Amino acid sequence: MSKSKFLNIDSMSLQGIDEDSELIPLMTPEDEEEINNEVLPETLPILPLRNTVLFPGVVIPITAGRDKSISLIKDANNGSKVIGVVSQKDEETENPGINDINTLGTVARILRVLQMPDGNTTVIIQGKKRFEIAEVLTEKPYMTATVRETKEERPPAGDSQEFLAIIESIKELALKIIKDNPNIPSEASFAIKNIQSNSFLINFVSSNLNLGVKEKQELLEIPNLQDRALATLKYMNVELQKLELKNDIQSKVRSDLDQQQKEYFLHQQMKTIQEELGGISYEEEVDEMAQKAKEKKWSKKVSEHFTKELAKMQRMNPQVAEYSIQRNYLELFLELPWNEFSKDKFDLKRAQKILDRDHYGLEDVKRRIIEYLAVLKLRNDMKSPILCLYGPPGVGKTSLGKSIAKAIGREYVRMSLGGLRDEAEIRGHRKTYIGAMPGRIIQSLKKAGKSNPVFILDEIDKLSNSHQGDPSSAMLEVLDPEQNNDFHDNFLEMGYDLSKVMFIATANNLSSIQPALLDRMEIINVTGYTIEEKVEIAKRHLLPKQLKEHGLTDKHLKIAKPQLEKIVEGYTRESGVRALEKQVAKMVRHAAKSIAMEEEYNLKVTNEDIEKVLGPARMERDKYESNDVAGVVTGLAWTSVGGDILFIESILSKGKGTLNITGNLGKVMKESATIAMEYIKSNADSFGIDSEVFDKYNVHIHVPEGATPKDGPSAGVTMLTSLVSLFTQKKVKKSLAMTGEITLRGKVLPVGGIKEKILAAKRAKIKEIILCEDNRKDILEIKAEYLKGLEFHYVTDMSEVINLAITDEKVKNAKSL
Repeated sequence: MSKSKFLNIDSMSLQGIDEDSELIPLMTPEDEEEINNEVLPETLPILPLRNTVLFPGVVIPITAGRDKSISLIKDANNGSKVIGVVSQKDEETENPGINDINTLGTVARILRVLQMPDGNTTVIIQGKKRFEIAEVLTEKPYMTATVRETKEERPPAGDSQEFLAIIESIKELALKIIKDNPNIPSEASFAIKNIQSNSFLINFVSSNLNLGVKEKQELLEIPNLQDRALATLKYMNVELQKLELKNDIQSKVRSDLDQQQKEYFLHQQMKTIQEELGGISYEEEVDEMAQKAKEKKWSKKVSEHFTKELAKMQRMNPQVAEYSIQRNYLELFLELPWNEFSKDKFDLKRAQKILDRDHYGLEDVKRRIIEYLAVLKLRNDMKSPILCLYGPPGVGKTSLGKSIAKAIGREYVRMSLGGLRDEAEIRGHRKTYIGAMPGRIIQSLKKAGKSNPVFILDEIDKLSNSHQGDPSSAMLEVLDPEQNNDFHDNFLEMGYDLSKVMFIATANNLSSIQPALLDRMEIINVTGYTIEEKVEIAKRHLLPKQLKEHGLTDKHLKIAKPQLEKIVEGYTRESGVRALEKQVAKMVRHAAKSIAMEEEYNLKVTNEDIEKVLGPARMERDKYESNDVAGVVTGLAWTSVGGDILFIESILSKGKGTLNITGNLGKVMKESATIAMEYIKSNADSFGIDSEVFDKYNVHIHVPEGATPKDGPSAGVTMLTSLVSLFTQKKVKKSLAMTGEITLRGKVLPVGGIKEKILAAKRAKIKEIILCEDNRKDILEIKAEYLKGLEFHYVTDMSEVINLAITDEKVKNAKSL
């Protein structure tokens, strides 16, 4: 027999067994009393049941399949119709013996034997009373045994309130279970309500509980009726909780399915509406993506990843937020130029012409760029170099990148890094975040449409750190030719090949670039322009550009070279030409205003026009000053806007030998002054200075333009010369400037920014320059035309500086020390 569900009563339990029989009535207390008074036979045929337990009073159908069982039922049905029914310990046992069955069972009466159409024998039996096997007599043709009665199942006294409460609870729970379980027929509640015998109610419920054979056998073996009722109630509570949980789950699932069916219906309607309006349905969108994917030049790895992600999108509900994220992700894959490269035009003569046309001067820079292009041409598979154009503002670093792209026929992309402080700007966000986007590297490549553009990383020295990460560290992978063939973007979640991209970084200050990042780049120094170069740039590029931007032509305004030179010398002081362009723009705007207001103006700009529009010249202070005052020396400095001349002034006043330094100087520059002072004290005799003056006079060193911060070691020789001139009251050589670092041993060390300083010296009409011997190689790299009119003195020791710079002539109004 199969295990029956709780109260899943077979129709034979409540209805007639066939059309000729009457209804089997529910057991009454009188019937129970009668059964208890019946005398138990001494021997009974024993029928083992595989998967059920028979309780007293309960009617159940069983199907006999074993030969022994069929023989037993046949003999009993022809005789007394009374048998002993026990349950097997293991239902798999085919031929059970005494050790394979439970010894406590139920005496049963055969009510009806039915031959089923499939050939099996079905028997309707009703339990009478419990018994216990005393001894097995025979096992063939079926088992027979002597039996004895068990202790009577007498209910507690009629006035036991606890027992009555238990019985009421069993009824209530049984009715609730019948109500909540759709598989139990409605007749079951009728049966429960009409059972009058308490013991039969307990047995009826126990028999129909959804329990295993072992649990039901334990219930049958409980001799005390109240204890059995409590155990039955416990199992019923568990059954009710399971049923409530099951119904709750089914309710939720049904609700979810109903919602999904509703959404599916609405989606189908929306699809139809979109098709009527000419829109694209979700299915068509997926099909369109799949078609585009077939046309992409993807590697196998990328193709497999895209197919997997597209399948994930197909499984998504189009109304959920993740759907749009997934669609954006897949669209990025389709828009990126995987393995799509523009063909390089390695006509180096043409490239040279374009560079010369777009940029005047910068010969060394253009030569090095052409060399790089030549290597790329010879080694077609070579990874693109990482160049860094380093120099002052306005010298054309960014526009050089655009010219390179034009020269070799590549796409041009520019990314400004100034002030960038979020690492996600480089690497992107993970697509699980709201508003996630790929990094600007990947976005720029998508915009370029090719995987080998010329990529300008503007102002790479101005990357900054924050709590959101270190962007300069994220750039390490981008700018490493050994790693960037598999650049990982967080949004893309796959490596992208950047090795064919020509990265060109620009910077004004190398000291602020992370050393590891600086090591990955090839530094090309873009120095400033001479006055002649600036005039030529203004004539060729700046003036035509401004005329065009203001709606004018060269017929409306002409500025000759002498006037352009006046603008350069009198109104700008920079290495680049950005400030020069602003001044030219002012002249063009004045002409545009005059034309618009129909006022008279000079078509050819004169010096008077320049002063009228731009005001008086402001840069005359750059001119060399006279040497009539002791302690005033001209130095050369490098600033953020290029080269400049620097005046060192020093005076003596009576005091106790203190040294004061002013002029908004940095720590290194102050140390240079202290070193110079101590060196002079140590070598006073060789300079012809009385050592007593050091204790009688205070020394004050000042560097003019106190509002401008200044620092660096290159003013060391200038301070030394200033102090020697001050203590000896001798003149410094006329039209002389100098730069170099000093040490306590009297050595002169090399400094940087030589070309910028030379240009500043030329602007100031300097004739002679003192430099460290080690800076000779820097001079050799400068074009001869830049050095025209200059005489250089190379030194290694401070004494050489003094011999060259200090004359034997006393200054006017020399002090007597």
